Amino acid sequence: MTTVAIIDYGMGNLRSVAKAVEHVAPGHRIHVTCDPAVVAAADRVVFPGQGAMPDCMRELDLRGLRPAVLAAAATKPFLGICIGQQMLFEHSEEGDVPGLGVFEGEVVRFRDADMLGADGARLKVPHMGWNEVWQGGEHALWEGIPDGERFYFVHSYYVSPSDPAVSAAETLYGRRFTSAVARANIFAVQFHPEKSAQAGLRLLSNFIRWAP
Repeated sequence: MTTVAIIDYGMGNLRSVAKAVEHVAPGHRIHVTCDPAVVAAADRVVFPGQGAMPDCMRELDLRGLRPAVLAAAATKPFLGICIGQQMLFEHSEEGDVPGLGVFEGEVVRFRDADMLGADGARLKVPHMGWNEVWQGGEHALWEGIPDGERFYFVHSYYVSPSDPAVSAAETLYGRRFTSAVARANIFAVQFHPEKSAQAGLRLLSNFIRWAP
């Protein structure tokens, strides 16, 4: 029986993430937790979140979760979602704050100059709603998910990895941006799989079965 820790550092309602993981992992132990010991003991870890990057980093440290997150990202199947993806990078323009530095690169804001659609109309920020995700190559978490499938996004910032090789998917919104990253035991996405209907549930199911 697999134990999955969903890290709760006080930012955002994690109910939808927990319910989606429970749906695809019947019979497994799912813990929404702020306890570093529970994170350390889990077989795999989900690192979600929403809100502003400075607040998220502050709350993570106030709860003493930074070492547990870094250890999990180094040693076990690890899924970052939304801000949980952005926090894995070195630095964010949002509040000019350092991240966890698991991946090299920046978190940057959509630029006004890029915010034009194919028809020339001005695109809104935040990027909110369904959009296509174009896979960067084969990966176990893409199994059974068509290339170009639509997932649900809500964000004003996105990751810009220093190493293009870690990009696992791209999405077009004014410009092409990295919407998923992968390396070794880590997979992280900008979109919300828990809000992305069957495609999102399939990605979560793939994560539960993933043996990197």
